[in-house]
Amino acid sequence: MRKGDFSDLAVFIAVAEEGSFTRAAAKLGLSQSALSYAVRTLEERLKVRLLSRTTRSLSLTDAGEKLLNGLRPAFDHIDSELAALTALHDKPAGTIRITTFRHAAKTVLWPVLSKLLPDYPDISVEISLEEGLTDIVAGRFDAGIRLGEQVQKDMVAVKVGPDLRMAVVGSPSYFAKHKVPETPRDLGDHRCASYRQTTGGGLFAWEFERDGVELEVRVNGPLILNDGEMLEAAALDGLALAYTFESQVAHHIAEGRLVRVLEDWCQPFSGYHLYYPSRRQHTPAFALLLEALRYKA
Repeated sequence: MRKGDFSDLAVFIAVAEEGSFTRAAAKLGLSQSALSYAVRTLEERLKVRLLSRTTRSLSLTDAGEKLLNGLRPAFDHIDSELAALTALHDKPAGTIRITTFRHAAKTVLWPVLSKLLPDYPDISVEISLEEGLTDIVAGRFDAGIRLGEQVQKDMVAVKVGPDLRMAVVGSPSYFAKHKVPETPRDLGDHRCASYRQTTGGGLFAWEFERDGVELEVRVNGPLILNDGEMLEAAALDGLALAYTFESQVAHHIAEGRLVRVLEDWCQPFSGYHLYYPSRRQHTPAFALLLEALRYKA
């Protein structure tokens, strides 16, 4: 294979991922005509159409999709190896892309970054907040942070936070009108704010455990939300009971704005883990962040 063939493949990947010759040209610093010629040459050499083009849109053919899926891991590996070599200097450098969700970002990731980044000005971190689960390989993220039970088995997982607990909370005004639940089964008589899972779209069941007895309760109420801070707001405003992270509402409980119930039914569970593909070659910047995030009990 000629050296230029690799350039054509790199151009094809850029156009396919950007979904636009204009955006790919800006990304690569080349003209649109040069990119169009490179893709056309590649199609002629392979004798198969890779892109479907109209005046308004661009999409992959089945062959193009197959080629992209085959090329991406190889080129990602090349990029990783080159980054590891070019980053071999006194101060780690480069961009680290992480997917996580709001609570993990605020309680685990942000406290570490606020101390780390001022000392390493050549490191930049891109954080993508997603309530649902994200395929970090397809999304070209370096790593993700999720609950340990959510991490796929083919990933390397490193614990980055303490065990967590959930809490059922409501406002004093709510309990002025409703009886305090004594067991999770009593929640059927209460107005509860449900959480809609972004991944899969189902409603999250409230999970409880005491003395070896495990219960999952499907609650009902006036609100269905997909954001933890909105659940907190629903409880604070007396609209419904909320089931959320203990750490998120601890200060409201301590200051009397929220009342916690069923505490003995909310047991600790495995906390947040940073996960990444096992084949990943660490850059110095990523290795530094990984060690800084690693949970030390």
